[in-house]
Amino acid sequence: MYDFKQFHHRRSTRLQGYDYSKDGMYFITICTYEKQRAFGYIENANMYLNKTGIVANKCWLDIPLHYPNVVLHDFIIMPDHVHGIIELANNDPDRQRNHHKYQKIIPRSVGSIIRGYKIGVTKWFRENQIGIHIWQRNYYEHIIRNDESFERITQYIINNPAKWVD
Repeated sequence: MYDFKQFHHRRSTRLQGYDYSKDGMYFITICTYEKQRAFGYIENANMYLNKTGIVANKCWLDIPLHYPNVVLHDFIIMPDHVHGIIELANNDPDRQRNHHKYQKIIPRSVGSIIRGYKIGVTKWFRENQIGIHIWQRNYYEHIIRNDESFERITQYIINNPAKWVD
């Protein structure tokens, strides 16, 4: 019998033991597969979305329609990645928390929200760009713990196109 764990061992970037369905703010970065410039281009520090970028933008804006516990803050669709700040505001003290040793997809968690977003963009992408992968596996997240961090990350998102190096 094969030991599949040896082939699929990935180091998690998640904070071990942290409840990612917990109310709070999270800075998210999602990259395209092999850094392909799938969403458009930057010229003179301005991002110009192509059709895929427009869909990625719309799907991001639609997140609260699918996850009413999410409040969107600043975000940007870049040529090969997406940056955004999402806020979880569950306001449900009776919801079950899941503290497993290994992070699983928890309803209303950051993981489930990003998974849903990636699925939405992927569905359109497959219908229009057959045979091409759109996302790299996983995503990067950072828990925003204070106002100073929130302001610094917001400025980073806003200024990201101006710092783009082609």
